[in-house]
Amino acid sequence: MALSKQRKEDALAAYSEWVKKSEAVILVEYTGARMKDLNNIRNKIREAGGEFHVVKNTLARRAFADQGMELPADYLVKSTAISFAFTDPASTAKALTDATKGNEFVKVKGGFMGGKALNAGQVKALSEMPPLPVMRATLLGVLQAPAGKLVRTLAEPARGLAAVIQARTESQPAA
Repeated sequence: MALSKQRKEDALAAYSEWVKKSEAVILVEYTGARMKDLNNIRNKIREAGGEFHVVKNTLARRAFADQGMELPADYLVKSTAISFAFTDPASTAKALTDATKGNEFVKVKGGFMGGKALNAGQVKALSEMPPLPVMRATLLGVLQAPAGKLVRTLAEPARGLAAVIQARTESQPAA
């Protein structure tokens, strides 16, 4: 079904806004997918803080070009759907991977993150990364470890002295 010029402009504006707001974009081919399957993918990605939309290739190509992103030519061919990661690219990629696991009808074409195009292997590696809260907790643990070790090292002589005094007072008979 052909789109009117006004609907095309509205769709182009929406695509451009989504591309501008997103931290990462993942393109997939969904040939042979049923609407029920696509809705399942949409729901999982929405839970991860992103959005999943079926797009028109020519309009998507223009939206990416408007944002200064040059995608490889084979990314916007056949049936294309795009996952937009608005908050955490790793959790959105993981949600997409989990939702499409076991479904041969959805194939990751590639993506775009941080000004660079990603191939399907890089998107898979992104999906295997831990989510942002886990990464923050790990980093905080790494930063706090040396300080905790220093405090324990400085407190050990006093603790040893207190243990010696305690043992001495317990071994002395009550006067």
